[in-house]
Amino acid sequence: MEELRKHIEEISPLTNEEFEYIKTFFKEKKVKKHQYLLQDGDKVTSEYWIIKGIFRAFYIDKDGKEHILQFALENWWLSDYNAFFNQSESNINIICMEDALILSLSLSAREQLASELHKMEHFFRMKLTSGYSAQQRRIISLLSNNPKKRYEEFASLYPSIMQKIPKKYIAEYLGVSRETLSRLYSNNGQ
Repeated sequence: MEELRKHIEEISPLTNEEFEYIKTFFKEKKVKKHQYLLQDGDKVTSEYWIIKGIFRAFYIDKDGKEHILQFALENWWLSDYNAFFNQSESNINIICMEDALILSLSLSAREQLASELHKMEHFFRMKLTSGYSAQQRRIISLLSNNPKKRYEEFASLYPSIMQKIPKKYIAEYLGVSRETLSRLYSNNGQ
């Protein structure tokens, strides 16, 4: 739980008493490699903070093609946020890519923390803003950049992901073929 405290305190300093209270709202969970955290059709009741591990969030279209929405590593938050905030069924899948340890937080717990502790309301707002900005950046990049530029942006923003995730998933995330990714990868001296 000390990792969680450090994470929150990057934005909002806490007293010992505040953190003791905050941690009672989180549930620790181990997730095995290849295990689904969420599947299309599941009711989404929680969001997750990753202590250790890597996850892939993806959507499967009507033709059965997988579209990667996000990778998530240590210190990242993850859920199907549309379903989480609306307390509805997921239309995405989230799968564990290596054994992981996570903390889950229900929407009611999040709302209670935010209403009782202004520091947590501020923390959650800053995290949501950051995630929304990253998503918008990705959409604009997909719409306006060529594969080389998308690859360079991704490698610059997420160098640790480049080393931990199989290239076939990175290619899919960037919207390029595996062969194109190999060319881009070798042209950048990787």
